[in-house]
Amino acid sequence: MSSRRSFLAGLTALALMPFAAAAADLPDLGGRTVVVVTENAYPPLQFVDPKSGEAKGWEYDAMNEIAKRLNVKVEYQNTSWDAMIQAVSDDQYNIGMTGITIKDERKEKVDFSDPYMRSEQFMLVRGDESRFTDAKSFGEFKDGLIGAQPGTSPFYTAVYNILDGNEQNPRIKLFETFGATVQALKAGDVDVVLTDSVAAQGYVDASNGGLKVVGGPLGSEDFGFIFPKGSDLVAPVNAAIAALKADGTIDALNKKWFLDYKMGE
Repeated sequence: MSSRRSFLAGLTALALMPFAAAAADLPDLGGRTVVVVTENAYPPLQFVDPKSGEAKGWEYDAMNEIAKRLNVKVEYQNTSWDAMIQAVSDDQYNIGMTGITIKDERKEKVDFSDPYMRSEQFMLVRGDESRFTDAKSFGEFKDGLIGAQPGTSPFYTAVYNILDGNEQNPRIKLFETFGATVQALKAGDVDVVLTDSVAAQGYVDASNGGLKVVGGPLGSEDFGFIFPKGSDLVAPVNAAIAALKADGTIDALNKKWFLDYKMGE
């Protein structure tokens, strides 16, 4: 199995789960405007194409299709990851999307959709890295530094699955955006970025050999859209997600963004 296909296997496992026939009549939301916020820093889920300047990606395609089926108009806005969950919780936006892992502690602030994707975390390193080959050998490489965004799944995986459980461990360097962690990796300021297979594959493909993945998966996670608590959009969006899974749309998006598409081409 090629590396690209092995990445995809984790992504499509959820999409291939059996579903009863999708509801033929999805809710009609009457053309209402829905404000969706994202970070645009998580290829290929969502990012700004460096050539065209266009915001695009798997989540944009999925959300646009959901909007069409539910008869809503989507207005996209941007914010940073560290502000997103609180901003949605405060009802500044109707939906948040940026590869957000479904976690119980986050459910205290926001409502989640049903999962639309399952992914696994991997170690992203520079293409010429040879000092370590997996999580165990990196943990033993005492000079190695990890770049992460605070409060994210990769941050906690680094702390508790690779290092010593100390969230203040100086081997973790914190950055405001995921893109900044990757830039630090390329520049040699950190040695590893932990990320799910979605972003890892996008950055590897775009790097022309400058980046690679080492080691095996470090656990799986489910992604969902987020909403203010009690939002009346949760049930319609869940119905649309089920329809996209049942009719093969999710499979088609996975093929488009994880098999056929290479960033920068």
